Amino acid sequence: MRIAVFGAGAVGGYFGARLADGGHDVVFIARGGHLDAIRKTGLRIESPNGNLTIHPAQATDDPESVGPVDYLMFAVKLFDTEAVVHACRPMVGPDTTVLALQNGVETEEILGRVLGERHVLGGTVYIAAVVAEPGLIRQTGSFARMIFGELDGSMSKRGQAFEAACRAAGVDALFSPAVMTEIWMKFIVLVALSGATTATRKPVGLLRADPDTRMLLYNAIAEAAAVGRARGVSLPADAVERQMAVLDGWPPEMVASMLHDLNGGRRMELDHFSGAVARLGRQCGVATPVHDTLYAALKPYKDGQLER
Repeated sequence: MRIAVFGAGAVGGYFGARLADGGHDVVFIARGGHLDAIRKTGLRIESPNGNLTIHPAQATDDPESVGPVDYLMFAVKLFDTEAVVHACRPMVGPDTTVLALQNGVETEEILGRVLGERHVLGGTVYIAAVVAEPGLIRQTGSFARMIFGELDGSMSKRGQAFEAACRAAGVDALFSPAVMTEIWMKFIVLVALSGATTATRKPVGLLRADPDTRMLLYNAIAEAAAVGRARGVSLPADAVERQMAVLDGWPPEMVASMLHDLNGGRRMELDHFSGAVARLGRQCGVATPVHDTLYAALKPYKDGQLER
């Protein structure tokens, strides 16, 4: 398969490298020092599941030079989606499948609007990894799973083919008939973790141990679930309780990556987390007072301003 990875960061870089190591023709769309390092010394993966280096690696900052591919893995930061999706057009031919691999719940709509709905598969990933330095992706946990599917729930040949390619390359992949449920189940707990740990500057262990901040987490999950259901997503009746149990199982020192962005003075994905719950809630008539408050409290810092 010819595969393009738009956004060769922790997610795109890891899964793209595994597919390249499995023998597929993978080209990485990257930029800056990360691109330079990939070109010079290859794309390196450090992982409990096995280290690898893709060298030479195909890498460019010019999507037009790539041309149409079989599969396009879209893994940029959420706040870059609108700005860069148009740059994907030269890589999308009549039979190209575009796989969304982000944490938000609006990517599929954006990709479909710009590139054509028939091209798009929804997706989500579970992986703990960082760009440790230019050219190096370091996986910090042993799990690395990709879940994807057709937006209409059909079990298409293209989805089955990509699942088979992933598994042959050693990637834990699932072609799901209910991908929007999968996406939202991850989102409702991630958005709670992101908003609460970033607003309080405290790890999840402290928040879930105190009855007041535990209620903050619970209500944040419940609001997001209510918005998802109002948008027609089928969520289990006990979705909130399930995801609270997930949150209870996380390491007590865990914080959201958004808190790291805040502390580092970097732009945050706030508009696509608590901001999205609040915005979508207004659109479908669901009250979201917790996420309204989390969004308002963090908004002064969302573009990367440090507290003075």
